[in-house]
Amino acid sequence: MPKNHNSDRRDFLKFSALAGLATTVQLPFAGQALANDADKKTVPPNRLTLLITSDLHAQLNTHDEFFWENGKAVYRKRGGLASLKTLIDRERTLNPTNTLLLDGGDYFHGHAVASLTEGEALIPLLNEFNYDLILPGNWEVVYKKHKMLYDMGHAHAAKICANMWHDDTNELIFPPYWTKYIAGVKVGFIGYTDHLIPKRQSPDYSKGIRFAHADANVAKYIKLLREVEGCGIVILMTHMGLAQQVGLANNPAVEGTDFIIGADTHERIRVPIEGKYAKVIECGAFGSFLGKLDIEVENGKMKSYRYALMDVDPAKYPANKKVQQMVDEARKPFAAELDRVIGITTTPLVRYFVMETPMDNLLTDAIQWKFKPDIALSNGFRFCQPLAIDPKKGKAEITKEFLWNMLPVDSEAKTGVVTGKQVWDWLEKELQNAFAKDPSKRFGGWFVRYAGMEVNFTINNEFGKRVNWVKVGGTPIDLNKEYRIVACEREGDPDDTICRMEKVKEPKRLGILMHDVIEDYLKQHSPVAPKLENRATATDFPATLLTQLQGTTYEFS
Repeated sequence: MPKNHNSDRRDFLKFSALAGLATTVQLPFAGQALANDADKKTVPPNRLTLLITSDLHAQLNTHDEFFWENGKAVYRKRGGLASLKTLIDRERTLNPTNTLLLDGGDYFHGHAVASLTEGEALIPLLNEFNYDLILPGNWEVVYKKHKMLYDMGHAHAAKICANMWHDDTNELIFPPYWTKYIAGVKVGFIGYTDHLIPKRQSPDYSKGIRFAHADANVAKYIKLLREVEGCGIVILMTHMGLAQQVGLANNPAVEGTDFIIGADTHERIRVPIEGKYAKVIECGAFGSFLGKLDIEVENGKMKSYRYALMDVDPAKYPANKKVQQMVDEARKPFAAELDRVIGITTTPLVRYFVMETPMDNLLTDAIQWKFKPDIALSNGFRFCQPLAIDPKKGKAEITKEFLWNMLPVDSEAKTGVVTGKQVWDWLEKELQNAFAKDPSKRFGGWFVRYAGMEVNFTINNEFGKRVNWVKVGGTPIDLNKEYRIVACEREGDPDDTICRMEKVKEPKRLGILMHDVIEDYLKQHSPVAPKLENRATATDFPATLLTQLQGTTYEFS
């Protein structure tokens, strides 16, 4: 038993009393069960069903979704909270007594309605789903600490996170774990979010919060759940990205864990990844997918399991009327502006590729056009569902709503002057953030995006030796020459830091927001046709690389 067990136990009871974690309430189903469902059969009383969503990014309605099949992109309509609710209700009816609904974070941010209400409009929708347990994601901090506490606090579900502390009191912000006796077994969940949040995002977002890697205390909590709480099944809920989560599954600190239910990188695990100490799953993003983990229990322990990743297909799961009405009401105050068409594209806008994306080529082209720098930069954002081309029209309308999806933080443009050597060294750091051999050092985001520059690198080389060559304006970079750059301001960065590039000369805010830059560009250049242009190339992977994770059988599809 850990020496500090009594303190841990008191803390948990205190948190439980404050957060109301002791019971789970089953609300009546608003959606109808689907008729003639072949899967609807008698379920044994010892079957535990976990339904899992993650990285919803506040996507309210059905949208285009990207699939990679036979080496080609395929687009289908998926998601929508109302269709997701229908599927969840259907699954709950199959095992009504022993089903838990979990969310892995990044719920309150990623769409205009979320950004314009600082997440508040999403709270009633979250509660309508009757989640049992939720985890703060890396984007839950975007509205700052106080608002994160408000949004999460108004959610009815239990909340856990064992590695986020108030930096002034050194107390955990959320309870570290949650337990539930169900299906003849006591199940313990421990929560973790990405410890790199203050580096990968604007520092001001997480001001007042201290983070640590999961391996700092996970062994303690696993021992507590197993030996003190008497849990027969232990599950880690993590929002750390697939590479970090697989790294954690191979870390001796998590011995005694059955599953790591992950989130953050929007990966679609269809067969659990077997780590040395735990199995890892991740269930996609944007409400396009629902994970289902059935666990058969025997003698208070897991006997066997079955896992599936289900598409939220609106043709198969018609919209729940109540939820759709709530979605429409939440969007109504902003509908006229969000429906405004700001441009046309004749090629799909996609952000699923790790190294370079058509969507970000559009954004950085706009920055370069507006300000005429040598290099235009954009963060390696990962969120945003695609915008597919209407095959009958050969084009798609870009609305203000979709611009919010691409850039849900409307930051000010900022410029500065750097040397070629600074650019080279910065690229090495950004490649390390995306492809570090130590998974605990990998950011969840993709490689940084740019215009005006071409970079060739070798992903599997060591840190500091990945960049092979760089060209600026078609000419090999001069390490001693100065170049002007433009990127978005990150709140909380030192004045002489731009897009994580430090000691920038002549830093200056340009007094225009990125949304206005993109709209101005589209007014002048529509229709646009962004595509992959070999701005970022690797000697050891194709331009269509779709995951940071290497060394397993997993493939994005």
